[in-house]
Amino acid sequence: MNLADPISSIMSKDLITLKPDDSIAKADNLFKSHRLHHIPIVEDEVLVGMLSKSDLLFFKRGFGDDKDLDQLEEIRLNNYEVCQIMTRKLAKLESNDRINVALEIFKENIFHAIPIIDDGKLVGILTTYDILKNLAIEGNAISEYKY
Repeated sequence: MNLADPISSIMSKDLITLKPDDSIAKADNLFKSHRLHHIPIVEDEVLVGMLSKSDLLFFKRGFGDDKDLDQLEEIRLNNYEVCQIMTRKLAKLESNDRINVALEIFKENIFHAIPIIDDGKLVGILTTYDILKNLAIEGNAISEYKY
């Protein structure tokens, strides 16, 4: 991977998004069914926030395996909206920005996903996983551990 290449060369483009007024239950289902870690929140094609799996887990904390607690969790998930727990202040980049710019943001360990915005619209997302995946592909990474 050439760090001077544009972000568009490695970003995820087929995005699953939510609206701010979607229920947290809907977000929970998306996280589970698609193995996601970040969901952009979009209103009228404009990015307004990002919901991370960590945000969801923080919201759900304190709930156990007790049947009554499961019912309470279901009520909470269906009665709160994504906009109530999403992150609003986001680092954003454009698709023609260089990969090394994103690496500097990731290095600060503040964000693990950066929305990619062109002409005010969400066109992709770059995550630390995208970087690792591309490094593994290009480096012919071996998928077995050696002891």
